Amino acid sequence: MTLGIPGFEPRRVPVADGVELTTAVGGSGTPVVLLHGFPQTHLMWRHVAADLAADHTVICPDLRGYGASDKPADSDGTAYAKRTMAADVVALARALGHERFALAGHDRGALVAFRAGLDHPERVTHLALLDILPTLDMWDVLHGVSAAVAFHLYLTAQPPGLPERMIAAAADDFFGYFLDAWTRDPEALPADVRAAYLAASRAAVPSIVADYRASAGIDVTHDRADRDAGHQLGMPVTVLQQDWGAALGYDAAALWRAWAPDLRHTTVACGHFMAEEDPEEVARALRELLMR
Repeated sequence: MTLGIPGFEPRRVPVADGVELTTAVGGSGTPVVLLHGFPQTHLMWRHVAADLAADHTVICPDLRGYGASDKPADSDGTAYAKRTMAADVVALARALGHERFALAGHDRGALVAFRAGLDHPERVTHLALLDILPTLDMWDVLHGVSAAVAFHLYLTAQPPGLPERMIAAAADDFFGYFLDAWTRDPEALPADVRAAYLAASRAAVPSIVADYRASAGIDVTHDRADRDAGHQLGMPVTVLQQDWGAALGYDAAALWRAWAPDLRHTTVACGHFMAEEDPEEVARALRELLMR
């Protein structure tokens, strides 16, 4: 049985040449797009999406390269640039009838949302980013042995070939490691949901690696150009994060404020998968954001 969000309609929506996103749509009202993280699918939003659907049209896609969405080959290093994936999101919303929308992303989806906010400020009305730093800042704060917590970033940054083979050889162990290590409340990921995430990731190793590889290459180039030009996020921004700053020695709120002048930054007590571990807090934060 395929898991889904109760009351949400599954859709296949073309967003680019040869690329369709599998998307769950529910509710009615002003639109909110929710982007999932790694190693997950849109299913991670099931609790929050159901809450928001009482007042909003909620759009939950699988990102390109993930879940049941299309997984184009990355022939030139741009197919999984966050700029490309952000353009998917804008095209998705437009195809569903929304020229402007609020946007929330977790983990990899938050990097896509961040890029969408910079590239398409006329489209994104409000922006929520869950448990990331911008790509440039992420690389800057990883030093010495403390960087071992992000070993996968370095593995997937390597040229195509070896990372894909290594991960595919033990895919469930690799992806399951993060599902276990990053969760403070294991019950937040029931066995059927965990199995769905593993199956989806196992079937998407090349595209997931390509997504991460872009964050060690073309995404850095794009973010550096924006930082050098002084570009910022002009819309209201909410950031929810674990206290990684205390662990790695940086001021997370200060790093974010350089990008987002209209910022509300909150440190959460739950684990990385906060939309599943503490959906009430996440939904409340999103509702507060939408009132700004």
